[in-house]
Amino acid sequence: MPEHTPEHTPDLTAQELATRVGAAMWARDHAPQMLGMRLISIAPGAACLDMPVREDMTNGHAICHGGLIFTLADTAFAYACNSGNHTTVASACHVDFLAPAQVGDILRAEAIERATAGRSGVYDVTVTRQDGSIIAMFRGKSSRIKGDVLTGP
Repeated sequence: MPEHTPEHTPDLTAQELATRVGAAMWARDHAPQMLGMRLISIAPGAACLDMPVREDMTNGHAICHGGLIFTLADTAFAYACNSGNHTTVASACHVDFLAPAQVGDILRAEAIERATAGRSGVYDVTVTRQDGSIIAMFRGKSSRIKGDVLTGP
């Protein structure tokens, strides 16, 4: 994983900064909370979230709606690419759905930074179910914009 170094908070380690960023984002990130997601971990350039599949998340085939699996992956991506405290948004993303998820499954999205250059980054997210089988693979491209997630250390 490429090294993440905080530029504006020399008194914090990269992990402490990521933890604070994660907490600040979670406090105002209402959509994932509505979907029952849990932020499991955040680290410099990485994040892990879980989401239980409920009946109200199924589509006409009685499996988890792909848009909700995408939302879980996109949320893990967002936490990973903002972990260095620079406001970062998606510029593009792609998802491959590999297997269905059923009501009662607990899905886990693990995001990892693959590369950064200037204000751009590339992140991979693997979505698995509780038995470890892969449900989806997501690749997100990020773009840093003005501002920081935290207004101060």
